[in-house]
Amino acid sequence: MSRMTPSLEQKPGISPANRSLERGVEILRAFRPGSELLGNAELADRTGLSRSTVSRLTQTLVGAGMLQVDAGQRAYRLAPAVLSLAHAMRSGSSVLSLAAPKMRALAESRRINVGLAAPDRDEMVYLESIRYNRRVSLRNVVSGQRVPMELTSLGRAWLATAGEPRRKALYALFKQRRREQWPALREEIEAAVASVNARGFCAAAWQPEVVALAAPIRLPAAQPGEAPGASGYVLNLSVSSSESLASVVRELSPALLALVADVERALARGFA
Repeated sequence: MSRMTPSLEQKPGISPANRSLERGVEILRAFRPGSELLGNAELADRTGLSRSTVSRLTQTLVGAGMLQVDAGQRAYRLAPAVLSLAHAMRSGSSVLSLAAPKMRALAESRRINVGLAAPDRDEMVYLESIRYNRRVSLRNVVSGQRVPMELTSLGRAWLATAGEPRRKALYALFKQRRREQWPALREEIEAAVASVNARGFCAAAWQPEVVALAAPIRLPAAQPGEAPGASGYVLNLSVSSSESLASVVRELSPALLALVADVERALARGFA
């Protein structure tokens, strides 16, 4: 299913060079875990671009050092330069550098999983994931991993901070993707948004025996398209547990809110 921006072809005032840049970024976005090698046909299918456009762009990206060619498979993989960009982002993030030590201390002391994520279109991307789960779990979340915005506590907590136009646009996308599930799912999202506004956090259990709580990090200045105070970052705690959602919420919500407050204070001092 294509995740290409629907209005990419119709944006006014965008020069051909800028359109090529956007399309090249779409090519890079098409690579996900489990799809290390992609040919031009697969890339065209994933991006919605024509095969001739994809062929031209992949050659350009190979020349720029962003893609490597696997001649035997007649396909492409991401080049090491992409990893260096990710490393530069992580090492240059003031939010991550301030939050990570506090996240690790909480994860170790409570034997729980602690994550920090930010939105990317209709998904949440983990910037950091510290795993100290109490029970053995088949699910292993790592930095850079994406999770669905509409199903997770991370995504729903962020949606509580999103501006109304952006939230409506995302709802339209979720409705198209989830179809029959959407009415019930929307109720869950709206309840989570209300929970964030009332209690500062929300909770979800979208995978068997995994309970997660999430809360947005708020700062004095909001990012474009977000409510006042929103930072675009969300912290979460999760455990693999057979206990009820309500029980886990009672146990972990004070720790989550304390962590968020601690990180917000540190960030406020850093931005002062």
